[in-house]
Amino acid sequence: MIEEEPRLSAQEMIDRLEPSLSLKRRVRAVAALLAGLAGAVFVSALWWSEPDPLPGRTQLVFALLTVCCLAWAGYGGWLLTRRVPLFATDRVIAAWMGLAASAATTTALAAVAVQRGTGLVPALAVGGLFVAVALVLAVRAHARRRALLRRVRELTGREEK
Repeated sequence: MIEEEPRLSAQEMIDRLEPSLSLKRRVRAVAALLAGLAGAVFVSALWWSEPDPLPGRTQLVFALLTVCCLAWAGYGGWLLTRRVPLFATDRVIAAWMGLAASAATTTALAAVAVQRGTGLVPALAVGGLFVAVALVLAVRAHARRRALLRRVRELTGREEK
């Protein structure tokens, strides 16, 4: 006689699709939080320990790096506070943050290369590679989120945001 597996409710299936915060995601969230905070402290300490006056461009780059670090710290903190299934929202946010940071860094490197009259092509090649990888990750994150939300609609007959 074949034993039949117990049937799961739609909500149980949804919970299995993506748990609210697995151990792996918790570790990633803590890593993002700590790395962001450590980066912000390091960049800020470096910035404030520089002799005055720093050129405006240098101040702008320090500020940009500090903002990027604080954004990752904020992302890690936000992720740790979530108690509901995220349906890959965290991946989409992280991918867009990575894309924005890659694009901003590439732009800054290109501006420095032009100003100094040094190799613009290598700066754009390396930066372009980072931007391309970040773009691929963003597309994959959106596809994963779409697939999860489609599955939720199939299971429940309702729309999730």
